[in-house]
Amino acid sequence: MLKHFEEELEELKNRLLEMAGLVESAVYRSVAAVVEKDPDQAQQVLKNEARINQMEIENDELTTRLLATQQPMAVDMRFLTAALKINSDLERMGDLAVTIVERALSLMREPVIRPEIDIPQLAKLSESMIRKSLDAFVRRDPEMARSVLLADDAVDSLRDAIYEQLIEFMKQEPENVRPGVNLMFVARNLERLADHATNIAEVVLFLVQGVDVRHHAEVRE
Repeated sequence: MLKHFEEELEELKNRLLEMAGLVESAVYRSVAAVVEKDPDQAQQVLKNEARINQMEIENDELTTRLLATQQPMAVDMRFLTAALKINSDLERMGDLAVTIVERALSLMREPVIRPEIDIPQLAKLSESMIRKSLDAFVRRDPEMARSVLLADDAVDSLRDAIYEQLIEFMKQEPENVRPGVNLMFVARNLERLADHATNIAEVVLFLVQGVDVRHHAEVRE
């Protein structure tokens, strides 16, 4: 019975990692759709959305069943609680990638704002946080998780700078308004992706060390 439970825990972990891979790909492709005006990348994100949503449902069902039938203790209980939270964050990240794609499809019909807005750098920061948060989960690495929390301020600052730049462009030329608004939404959703990465990092610290660092209280001391 114990061995079977351990096998199911390993299956759940592998399923979360598979889902994470799909989400990372969706985020990467959504940004490529914006930056490169690539409709093929956009369509691939939309195509994979249903698979991510289905995995969330299946992972939830597996986790809930294990909680209900196995009465896990200590570390196993923390892992299952963490799995529920990470599963939810991954699904939301998939949704945000789709939202970015929707803006990308609109931007493909609009004139390009010059000079280029630094969306690629914001995407690079957010994608790095996502990757590190998931690596921290795989390795159960608290220091890597803390590095994700500390990176959040840089994302917020760059988002604010992009907003200010876009507002100035929209003031200058009426034709900049529609693409400017779309790019503001892209920047906002990239920042929200980083927020979900911080959520996962917080869960990792709870899983590994049993500490609650929501709002970064422990990290900023």
